[in-house]
Amino acid sequence: MSIHTDAVERYFAAWNAGADDVEKAVAEAFTDDATYTDPLTDVRGQDALAATIRGVHEQFPGFAFRAVGTPDAHHHIARFSWELVSPQDASAPIAGFDVITLAEDGRVNSVSGFLDRVPNAQ
Repeated sequence: MSIHTDAVERYFAAWNAGADDVEKAVAEAFTDDATYTDPLTDVRGQDALAATIRGVHEQFPGFAFRAVGTPDAHHHIARFSWELVSPQDASAPIAGFDVITLAEDGRVNSVSGFLDRVPNAQ
């Protein structure tokens, strides 16, 4: 398994972790001072990342993130597409792609996220 594939798998494990496992999964996937920036949030550090993940799960209970396609990577950078999937009907109302940079230990040091599909605000 490449450093990139491993990092992306740990990334999704963190985003899909249950409430009791979020901190541990975030620590395994992200550096202590990792940053996460997308159109809706801009946070730094594992505690803020765990809170962001919990917030998404509160807004979309039961939904899961899944990779779409294969990550594209070079050096210590990878990009990949994802969807947020409903447990009721397997629809994916939200989709996007992320660009991650990896630290020397293979954990994610930064995330730049982009949203390609979001539900219409009612």
